[in-house]
Amino acid sequence: MAQAVEEWYKQMPIITRSYLTAAVVTTIGCSLDIISPYNLYLNPRLVMKQYQFWRLVTNFLYFRKMDLDFLFHMFFLARYCKLLEENSFRGRTADFFYMLLFGASVLTGIVLVGGMIPYVSESFARIIFLSNSLTFMMVYVWSKQNPFIHMSFLGLFTFTAAYLPWVLLGFSVLVGASPWVDLLGMIAGHAYYFLEDVYPRMTGRRPLKTPSFIKALFAEEPVVMADPANVRFAPPPMEQLHQD
Repeated sequence: MAQAVEEWYKQMPIITRSYLTAAVVTTIGCSLDIISPYNLYLNPRLVMKQYQFWRLVTNFLYFRKMDLDFLFHMFFLARYCKLLEENSFRGRTADFFYMLLFGASVLTGIVLVGGMIPYVSESFARIIFLSNSLTFMMVYVWSKQNPFIHMSFLGLFTFTAAYLPWVLLGFSVLVGASPWVDLLGMIAGHAYYFLEDVYPRMTGRRPLKTPSFIKALFAEEPVVMADPANVRFAPPPMEQLHQD
């Protein structure tokens, strides 16, 4: 069993394995009181006035207490992050990392701006960890790129993947969870889907082209192929020439 888990872990692509490891280690560390969640949550005032910039990253790593909800989100993180990285972004690790960076930036911006809008600022002030929203964004992007795959929800009914985010949103509402977390993930996911897939087909321009410095961080091993025009073969042995 332990060997099977180890093999499963090693076979994960680099971004999925790194994010899953960071999330599990952070959450376990908080559960054991090694790390305090108060040093991780998103606090715009502490970020801007006390320069605690790490909060812009750490709020995406903590998935609250270790319970059934934590296992639920770890399953979705491992599954859909891996599916995206191995399929839609196969051979494009830098593009996948840029997608996560874009999603995290959009989510952070929504929370910061929403916290300044009257009547809704109180709701946004309660959102101090965006890890679940980023996971939901990956689910949304995957569903948009694989809309016709048939799925089943707890064996109760079947649907196509295009409706997966809405099914999960409805389930969250039924169990009493705040819909804001899932809605933020859907907004960020749709923003990426529109700018990366829809807008380029409409205009021929791609606004989310991955910057070269990010591509340099994930440079693939170059594949060297011989140019047929430059290939030179050795001459046949002299014996064969004399036999002719």
